[in-house]
Order: sequence, then C-alpha cells, then structure tokens
Amino acid sequence: MPVSRQVTLGEGFTPLVDAPDWDAQFKLEYVFPTGSFKDRGATTTLSRAVELGVDTVIEDSSGNAGAAIATYAARAGLDAEIYVPADIKQSKLVAIQRAGARPVRVEGDREDVTAACLDAVEGEAGTASVTGSGQSPRQSGEGWYASHAWNPAFYAGTMTFAFEVAAQRQWSIPDAVVLPLGHGTLFLGAYRGFRALREAGITGEMPRLLGAQGTGYAPFAAALQENRPEEEAPGAHLTAALDREEEPAEANELVDGIHIRDPAREDQVFDAIEATDGDVVALDEDAVEGTLDRLHRAGFYVEPTCAVAPAALQEFRREGVVTEDDDVVVPLTGSGMKTL
Repeated sequence: MPVSRQVTLGEGFTPLVDAPDWDAQFKLEYVFPTGSFKDRGATTTLSRAVELGVDTVIEDSSGNAGAAIATYAARAGLDAEIYVPADIKQSKLVAIQRAGARPVRVEGDREDVTAACLDAVEGEAGTASVTGSGQSPRQSGEGWYASHAWNPAFYAGTMTFAFEVAAQRQWSIPDAVVLPLGHGTLFLGAYRGFRALREAGITGEMPRLLGAQGTGYAPFAAALQENRPEEEAPGAHLTAALDREEEPAEANELVDGIHIRDPAREDQVFDAIEATDGDVVALDEDAVEGTLDRLHRAGFYVEPTCAVAPAALQEFRREGVVTEDDDVVVPLTGSGMKTL
C-alpha cells in the first residue's frame, strides 16, 4: 500500500510445508505475531489508519481479528475498542486487553456484535442500512471502523497470501486452495491476489477456491446446495436467496471463528466461487474434531476453526470435487495456543 509509515511486526512469508498424510501443502498462517492470518490485514489496515490521522480504531470480532487489530493499534500508538461476543474465549480476550485495547462484550450472536459495533461507529440508522447491503459503513462516530470484513485496507493485506503461495511455489499455481469461510476475509483476499497475479502476466491460471464452513453457520454451502440440480457439477447456479430465519439444527459450535450467518461481502464471495469454478462444503463437529486431533498428532498445533479446511479437503476428495492428482494448498489459519 502507498503509505508513508508501515505499521508492521515483521509479518509475512509464513512457511509452506508438505503434508504427505493429506497429499497437500499446508501454509502455516498460525505462526504470525498474534497467532492467526488476520495479521495480514491488520498491518495494512493500521498503516492506512495512521496515514489518515486516525486516533481510535473500532473493530468487531470473534477474537482473532480483534487481537490482531488491538496488537497493531498498540504498535501504531492508537487507541482501540474491540467489540466481541460475551462468550469469547478467555485467551483471546486477554490478548486484546494486554495490548491496551478496550474490549466491549456483547450478548448474542456475531451479527449482534457487529450491530453494536456499527452503532458505535455511525449510529443505528447506519447499522440498518449496512447489514447485508454490500455497502461499506461510513467512517463517522466514535472511531474509525477497522473492520476485517468491510475495510478495503484489510483485503490489501489478505491478498498477500496468494502472492506468497505463488512465490514459494516458484510461480506455479496450485489446482485448488481450500480455505475456512466466514465473512470471506481470506477467501476474497486469495481470489483478488491470484487474479492480480494473472492479470499482471506473472502467472497464467487461477486455482479453484474451495470453502469450508461449519453446519448451522453455512450460508454459502446452503445456497449452493439449494441451487444445484442433482445432475449438475459443483460450482453451478450461485444465485439463491437463503432463508436465514430458520434456526439451524446441530450447529457446529467448535468452529467459532467462522460463526457467520450474514456475511458482509456475500455477493463478492459468490462471484469468486463462480469465477474459479469453486465450491463450499459444511462440516459437522465430528468431522472437525477428528481432523483437529489428527493435525495435533502430526505436529500442527492449531485451533478448532482451523481444522475445518483440512476436514473439507477430505470431503471434497470423497465427493470427487478434488481428485488424487490435484495439487492442493490449505492454510492453517489459527494457533491452538489461543484455546488454552
């Protein structure tokens, strides 16, 4: 980003390692300074905030983005308020507090947390006009909205995931990338990054982008399933309206980092899925828990939300979406240290 001061903690170029048991490569995003890939967007977002002369940043998060924004705000010398669920994991709450940010705990689900945060940023009228509309909130009120879901500066950071994957593979693009999918912060960043590489002529192809969600919190997977005739291949017909008023059964509560039922950039994520012939699958707790245990025993100490992507890779292979010959990259997005 063209800024005069970069707010950085030396993040970037996380390891890309072979994972023979999964027949894939894992990108170890959990070794970032705050233990998650959200540092990619935090460095660019806080750099932009400093460039604009912001005094206070405000964010809403289930934990990882909040810890990243709080930490990089501390690095920048800015105040931060982080709106979080009332039942946030204690380790993530402590990370926010120890960085000097003020956590604001909100009862309810993630949509309630976002609504309370937007209320602080711009008032109730703005909240009503923003949620699900595809429009960015105005930057007026008690602080600057350093949102990992809405702020364009955040995506300038998550795009670097694609740049690194390409560079670490000597500019050879994988056949597919399987990513956790909540708001789509990393999913969209990866799409925009790989697209930029192709448009610049650095690479010639795009990988298929495959999303992983938890049952009960799977708007993308549900919409795809609703619009896919049985005889059609995955990735077709992406334009369904999803009834979000129904209470989901057997919700996957393990993957709290992607507990999003009303994604901020829904249309853009669907566009990315369609453009890459992608797909999305929803996993239950048993699938994620089994994969988490397997990851830990293989030396990858990650948090439960992180395990949804490797679990999805197994499901995509069973469904024939990914073949044995496909070259696949999977980001491991968050550290298990955050669940202690």
